[in-house]
Amino acid sequence: MAREQLNTAAYDWHAFFGREELASALADRIASQLTKAIAKRGTALLAVSGGTTPARLFAVLSTNPIAWDKVTITLVDERFVPASSPRSNAGLVAANLLRNAAKAARFVPLYQEATSIEDAAASDNAALQALPWPLDVVILGMGGDGHTASFFPDADDLPVLLDPSSDRIVLPVHAASAGEPRLTLSLARIIDADFIALHIEGEDKRSAFDAAVAPGPRKPIRAVLDAAPRPVEVFWAP
Repeated sequence: MAREQLNTAAYDWHAFFGREELASALADRIASQLTKAIAKRGTALLAVSGGTTPARLFAVLSTNPIAWDKVTITLVDERFVPASSPRSNAGLVAANLLRNAAKAARFVPLYQEATSIEDAAASDNAALQALPWPLDVVILGMGGDGHTASFFPDADDLPVLLDPSSDRIVLPVHAASAGEPRLTLSLARIIDADFIALHIEGEDKRSAFDAAVAPGPRKPIRAVLDAAPRPVEVFWAP
């Protein structure tokens, strides 16, 4: 059972006693949303975040017996590194989600071998046109600086990244704090999803989220909350 649920106009807050409980609840919600999408249009499109936080969630979700052969999975964002890199989000998905029942799903990575991040983004925009848009489910993460996807506060051209009317699918990201160039789904594609969840864990992330939604300079996660046409579901555990 959730420990608390607080609602605002921009998000619904779901807090849990433990991270295992959170993973189970969020995995069930994702599976339910995907199943509804499959029943409605015969297919479902899921975008997931990377980093280390979602590994437990992915492991739980991978065992859910939904019609995974009708699900396409892609990434919210990716580092400009091959899947063999320990920093690759695609590698995290392969190791933790694309197994058990979920190994039947189709996975479409964002990383493209290219001479520049701009060329990789251009290749993505051509290749990803064929996906069954719009997204049915998006799972976001958040950094301590308030970034989500690869919308970093210090990113070059941050207003372009946070343009909710962009016609791009994938955008290149240059930000000193990111560590390397990134590829990210556009804000327009993210907020077009039927269900958006923000998955955060730990007291530090809760404090960062509270600071991001408080009055003051707008952090990227707040830009997502403000632009989304329906409340973002925030799942948190200490």
